[in-house]
Amino acid sequence: MKTLLEIIQSGTAYLEKRKIEEARLNMEHLLAHVLGCRRLDLYLRFNETVPEAQLTTLRELLRRRGEGEPLQHLLGTVEFCGHEFVSDHRALVPRPETETLVELILKKFATPPARVLDMATGSGCIGLSLAKAWPLSEIILADISEDALDLARLNASRLSANIKLLRSDLFEKITGTFDLIAANLPYIPTAEIQSLSPEVKRDPALALDGGPDGLRIVERFLTDALPHLNSNALIALEVGHDQGAPVSIRCAALGYLNATTAPDLPGIHRFVFATAATKKPESPDSGITTHPFRPA
Repeated sequence: MKTLLEIIQSGTAYLEKRKIEEARLNMEHLLAHVLGCRRLDLYLRFNETVPEAQLTTLRELLRRRGEGEPLQHLLGTVEFCGHEFVSDHRALVPRPETETLVELILKKFATPPARVLDMATGSGCIGLSLAKAWPLSEIILADISEDALDLARLNASRLSANIKLLRSDLFEKITGTFDLIAANLPYIPTAEIQSLSPEVKRDPALALDGGPDGLRIVERFLTDALPHLNSNALIALEVGHDQGAPVSIRCAALGYLNATTAPDLPGIHRFVFATAATKKPESPDSGITTHPFRPA
């Protein structure tokens, strides 16, 4: 029988031949998953052998990973902002850059906002992470995909997060106003989808395709969000690697204030923040009450 170290080495070579990035790390994650241990525990067990039954399971996972199936789908879960999320074909795989967006949002508020919307929630990673940080806030997770909402519902249950779920094509069924609207919308230009990595192409097309220039849905979002924002409310977006500047310019053109971009860890300005203009007070008999909220 092969030792754990020999299995890691041979599996790494297999994945490298199939052009899988970070092949050794992938192999270690898969082996730890099969053995039911932490990845770092493998380093204390290099001389152990693996029973044939577990090797059979590992070989199948290796085959699927070599064919481009995302590691997160094979493991079944992914860590995001310190929480474990179920990850599968129903929504985008939560990615590290989106963790940075959540961290930046949390820093924007000295006190938790009263009402929050996570638009195009997918797995729920943004909205649920905010819900865990702000347990007293009213947080709504919306998506056009019922499959994605089922996944978000599962993750909400696992995290015991107090949220509401709503199926809506952007703001079609959204009512009321918010102090924060966050979104990671589809932003890949249609013509570029076929050139994406095999892993990314396993994500739902509905969550990737942003139209001819990648900004069709973002444009709709920016326009339709305005009536749903309280005075000085914040919008927070994740966009493509070259879309930060044009999206912030469009925000300013639509009347948003303080439109800025922020970088992810590699320095790519893929996050856009802007605030809503102050709304005029409604007349006493209008029946409408606004709730101003100013982010820090």
